[in-house]
Amino acid sequence: MVKLNIFNMKRFLETVNECSGSINLLHPDGRKVNINRQYDIQNDLLQKYRKNNNWLKLSLDIPSMKDYLRIVYFTIGDC
Repeated sequence: MVKLNIFNMKRFLETVNECSGSINLLHPDGRKVNINRQYDIQNDLLQKYRKNNNWLKLSLDIPSMKDYLRIVYFTIGDC
């Protein structure tokens, strides 16, 4: 699990959609929802991001190490 603060949602979602496996959004009630290429869910996240003054805190579960590193490298580069 990784907790991220997203400041560039467009590029974050592009990075997510480049991943080969699931990128699971963790909800406070314990549910996991895959957001990879799930455009309805991504649009909801984008709306929350905009309502929150262009940042959003997300908790993700990323099973694939390659995808995990892709997301972490995006986050490091987005600082």
